[in-house]
Amino acid sequence: MLNLTLEDIARMAGVSRSTVSRVLNEHPNVRQEVRERVWEVIRRTGYHPNAAARTLASQRSWVIGLVLPRSVSSFFTDPYFPHLTQGIAQACNQHNYTLSLFLVATKEDEEKIFPRVSRKGSLDGILVQSGEIGDQLIDRLVESSVPLVIIGRPFHTEGVSYIDVDNVSAAETAVRHLLELGRRRIGLISGPFNTTVGRDRYDGYLHALASYGIDVDRALVAEADFTEVGGYTAMQRLLPAKPDAVFAASDLMAIGAMRAARDAGLRVPEDIAFVGFDDLPIATMASCPLTTIRQPVAEFGVKAVETLIDVIENGLEPPRQVIMGTELVVRASSGAEQRGIA
Repeated sequence: MLNLTLEDIARMAGVSRSTVSRVLNEHPNVRQEVRERVWEVIRRTGYHPNAAARTLASQRSWVIGLVLPRSVSSFFTDPYFPHLTQGIAQACNQHNYTLSLFLVATKEDEEKIFPRVSRKGSLDGILVQSGEIGDQLIDRLVESSVPLVIIGRPFHTEGVSYIDVDNVSAAETAVRHLLELGRRRIGLISGPFNTTVGRDRYDGYLHALASYGIDVDRALVAEADFTEVGGYTAMQRLLPAKPDAVFAASDLMAIGAMRAARDAGLRVPEDIAFVGFDDLPIATMASCPLTTIRQPVAEFGVKAVETLIDVIENGLEPPRQVIMGTELVVRASSGAEQRGIA
């Protein structure tokens, strides 16, 4: 049967056109019985959707944009972003979408890129990395009513779809681990306090100390920028306060901090213990393997795409707010193995 359309397949299968579209794009929200019926019609008729025809018929571009705002300056140096992008690209390929990357380095970039990503028909939907307080790009994208999922909890969550981990609970778990090992002068190398992730992991640190009745020593808190160099210099600021352990809010910062401790003549974990956050491959390649909080970075990217497709196909309301799980991975840097608490 020649020149079949999506509507023809829908009519023969007794379903809606959007249901056929979801089946072709392997969307999970289709009953198995319906999915099998649609595929049986497709096999019987030899139907094969043409990409260009599909776009014209559906008035969709089948392109998803990944937008990184000005505040995300470490895309090419922080291993978190390649792992996240790998998961996003994998999910786009699986669902027959093309991924388009937009790096917004300056205000001028934002003014050029915003009309392109928000124009109707240009992109089917947008993933945008959460940024700093005062970064207007996300607010502008929300106001444009384009299908949107924010990666990382934004500062204003009402009516917005986003995906994140529970950073407060995860950071509290990290610090409690050190407390349970008998450490009491626990330092924090935080992310930037003008980001939600920086604030949330700081709050988790505070909660853990409070649960043990320990007052916060501001000399044990240093703000950094999620880089290895930032972790090194932050550790240098903490050393005069004589911490016996440090929770660093990223693996890269933890690696830098451990190097600074060793350069100061301290042994890890005997003199000072460390816990990081992410569980990226560098955590196991350190000279002292890093105890860390594992967040599913690649799976996070996959889930972000699946959530965005749901918004594209089913509308902006209600907002989807997805929180993924984390776990503590114990290695040598916290000293737990020496105490038999691995």
